[in-house]
Amino acid sequence: MYKFILRLFGWKINPEIPKEYDRCVLIGAPHTSNWDFLFSVLSFKALKIPYKFTIKKQWFRFPFNLIIKPIGGLPIDTKGNSQKGISNVDTMASFFSLKEKFVMAITPEGTRSLKKEWKSGFYHVAKKANVPICLAYLDYKNKIAGVGKVIFPTDNMAADMKVIMDFYKEIVAKFPHNFSTDLRYS
Repeated sequence: MYKFILRLFGWKINPEIPKEYDRCVLIGAPHTSNWDFLFSVLSFKALKIPYKFTIKKQWFRFPFNLIIKPIGGLPIDTKGNSQKGISNVDTMASFFSLKEKFVMAITPEGTRSLKKEWKSGFYHVAKKANVPICLAYLDYKNKIAGVGKVIFPTDNMAADMKVIMDFYKEIVAKFPHNFSTDLRYS
């Protein structure tokens, strides 16, 4: 059903996914449109990737909870955790200890607007949870979605981030003027 819906919009799925797809931080880029969320959810469902994503706990109020939880949302108490001295990275990394198969989907740009520096929390979550980073993408030029390269975080974040930026350089966003790889590592 998910592939059929994607085909209605003219999208294809790259069925070749890395074996690490079931326990990783899954970053999704580019993120320049609300459509990215819909196409990502459909793609992950079509690929049978058991993804989850964190969202402020305030979104888990009725009626939004009826939509957000079934599509993979996990509530996170951003205000309460910071008051207790617990970082969002620590909270997100702790989710990996709850299940053997767990995928945390994160949009590292943090916004649909142009950002020339990405948020690095995804990298720190992967390091702390000792899991790889899988690079998911939506290429609007070719209308293809998938999961490409796998990065195993090392102690050289700059080198790892350069590999990530090199991967995303060739991916075309829905709104290319709102997408940039992190210029610190490009």
